[in-house]
Amino acid sequence: MPVRQLPEQIVNRIAAGEVVERPASVVKELVENAIDAGASRIDIFTDGGGRRKIAISDDGGGMTADDLALAVERHATSKLDDEDLLQIKTLGFRGEALPSIGSVARLSITTRHKSEPHAWSLVVDCGDKSPIVPAALNQGTRVEVADLFHATPARLKFLKTDRTEAEAIREVVRRLAMARPDIAFTLAGEERAPVTWAAALPGAPGQLTRLGDILGADFRSHAIAVRSVRESVAVEGFAAAPALTRANALGQYLFVNGRPVRDKLILGAVRAAYADYLPRDRHPVVALFVTLDPREVDANVHPAKTEVRFRNAGLVRALIIHALKEGLAREGRRTAANDGGATIAAFRPAFTPPPRPNMGPMNWDWQRSPSAPAAPVPRYDEAGGMPSASFGLAEPAQAAFDVGTPRADLRLHEQPAAPDLLDHPLGAARTQIHDTYIVAQTRDGLVIVDQHAAHERIVYERLKASLAAHGVQRQILLIPDIVELDEATVESLLARTDELASFGLAIESFGPGAVAVRETPSLLGKINAAGLLRDLAEHMEEWGEALPLERRLMHVAATMACHGSVRAGRRLKPEEMNALLREMEDTPNSGQCNHGRPTYVELKLADVEKLFGRR
Repeated sequence: MPVRQLPEQIVNRIAAGEVVERPASVVKELVENAIDAGASRIDIFTDGGGRRKIAISDDGGGMTADDLALAVERHATSKLDDEDLLQIKTLGFRGEALPSIGSVARLSITTRHKSEPHAWSLVVDCGDKSPIVPAALNQGTRVEVADLFHATPARLKFLKTDRTEAEAIREVVRRLAMARPDIAFTLAGEERAPVTWAAALPGAPGQLTRLGDILGADFRSHAIAVRSVRESVAVEGFAAAPALTRANALGQYLFVNGRPVRDKLILGAVRAAYADYLPRDRHPVVALFVTLDPREVDANVHPAKTEVRFRNAGLVRALIIHALKEGLAREGRRTAANDGGATIAAFRPAFTPPPRPNMGPMNWDWQRSPSAPAAPVPRYDEAGGMPSASFGLAEPAQAAFDVGTPRADLRLHEQPAAPDLLDHPLGAARTQIHDTYIVAQTRDGLVIVDQHAAHERIVYERLKASLAAHGVQRQILLIPDIVELDEATVESLLARTDELASFGLAIESFGPGAVAVRETPSLLGKINAAGLLRDLAEHMEEWGEALPLERRLMHVAATMACHGSVRAGRRLKPEEMNALLREMEDTPNSGQCNHGRPTYVELKLADVEKLFGRR
């Protein structure tokens, strides 16, 4: 078959296969155009999950008649001042979206520039362009897309249900709304109730307001501000406290120069920063914004512009980890379980009266009541109206309430707490219950501490500090392990020998396709060197870091901390309990143990009073 030039209409449909994957892709491209046009308000309406209709209106700059005619041509754009693709400051820049959409659907554009006396309208139906005609519209642009993929019916078979496609559109709009809190968004459609995100104030407060509106009140109450700047690269945003987690990584929102992206490098950095806080099967909720010189990042690596490539990826990763760890350490004792509200919600009435079926008058026999007194009903004397001295609060009558002596090791009347101890964040130890939990009193409430979880975090942080100060102890193998791998894997491992050596793993080349392991971390004991190196190579290829080895070392340290800490069931002396509280206050990240569980719960006095109806 001879080589031939494809018709322009076929070329546009091929391009549409890359740009227009589903209705959410159309919404993404059109909303990005509205943002680039300087809109302060964007309204989105969809019908049939975006297949039947998509309508997007904005109050941006609009287009003149000449610009409108050129906008639906391939590779025509107003967003590149010159031909420098490394100086991209807008969300769109290729000039492929409108002609690609117009080649597979019915595209209608109505726009008005401030210099024009009226608006102009243009229709593109499966690649066929109509003449430009006058129209009525205030300043801005309105784009309608109808019958998506009716020119390529085979694409319709790969779409999901209307509700699923509508949810994908909602997620796209949510991400763009998070990136631009200064713009008001309205999303409506038959599949959902209309939702509006009003424009927020500039700066971090407005950003947190928009994030709270989208991610929910839980995120707003647990959000921790993070920020780190180095060499003209800035990382800022908000990260949720370790107790607010998800079962997957879909709650991690990442933006580079205002562009929503899904970048493995950033996701790996987030996972590394939270490694000491969360169990393996839980993922944090974060919204991070990376700002840097456009020349330091390549946004032209994916047709949908959802991936980027950094020139100095190591610097960006280090900044993200530093920003998150600094913020988490600053709020080290802050977890959801520490809040009085979560604790109050766990309380339930111990006894609930039985329901009354007919809600009629109840014939209640008090003599059958479990609360009926065992002794006879007191007879009041006629003189003073008081019961006889042999009844009431006399000792024999109280025998039913004797539940034994308290099991507390610290009596309030025996050893009153020193006033200065009450001023500490975790207060003064008052008692120990069930030989596991320490009850402490503060100036305005009480604290319940899990002694094992708290001491586990203290020992773990000590081990980490020792590893950082003195390095990882190594054990020299009497006979080096020879591990055979493919040459590409060997090269990637040998390129990171210094980093691996910092974790106690010494390797060297042993001919083509083989590596000799001469030293291993003593903390790991006897290991499967071949399995470890393969895991390291696969992880470094995907994430660009030696995290598995670091995680193994930290896992061993965590296990050692777990077995070397104060066990539940051990009775502590008052001075030991107070010493544990003071160590918790001086230990970073003491709000949860290294398995992600909370180490203490705090109840304010106001919360306790609510329990008893005093407030």
